[in-house]
Amino acid sequence: MSTQTTHHKTSRARRDENLDEYDVSLDGEGLAIGIVMSRFSPEIGEGLLSACLSELQRLGVEQARITLATVPGALEIPLTLQTMAQSERFDALVALGAVIRGETYHFEIVANDSCRGVIEVQLDSGVPIANGILTCEDDDQALARMQQKGTDCAQVAVEMANLLAALGERS
Repeated sequence: MSTQTTHHKTSRARRDENLDEYDVSLDGEGLAIGIVMSRFSPEIGEGLLSACLSELQRLGVEQARITLATVPGALEIPLTLQTMAQSERFDALVALGAVIRGETYHFEIVANDSCRGVIEVQLDSGVPIANGILTCEDDDQALARMQQKGTDCAQVAVEMANLLAALGERS
C-alpha cells in the first residue's frame, strides 16, 4: 500500500498549543483505490461512479491505480469489498449504489445490512471504505444526491488512506 502521501502533525492556534494534530491531506498521488458499484439502479450507479472518478483524478489518483468491480446489488457489495481489502492491493475502497424504498420491508433489510457489512469489512480489514450506498425514498432523491455523494466518497477515500498511512508511520 502507498505511503507516499503523509500527514504532518501540527500545532494550531485555534486549539491547545500542545495538541499534536494531523493535517487533512487530499493528495491522491500514489494511492490505489478500489471501487465496488452495484448495477441494480444503473443510472444512479453510473452517476455516482462518474462523480467519484472525476474527483479521484482531480485529487491526483492515477486512472491506472483505480480498479472497478461491479456487482448485482447492494447486498453483494460487502463481500466484494472484503475480497478487495484482503488482497492488500488498495489504500482505500469505495462502495457505490442505491437502495430505493419500495412497497415492502425489503428496503430496510438491504439498506441496513449493506451498511452493516461495509462497516464490518472496514473495521475487520483496517482498509478505509467510503460508503456511497444511497438510501432514498425514490429515484428523484437518489438522482439529486448522486453527484455530491460520488465526489464526497472520493475525498473520504483519499483523506482516510492518507490519515491511516500517517498514523501507521508514527507507531
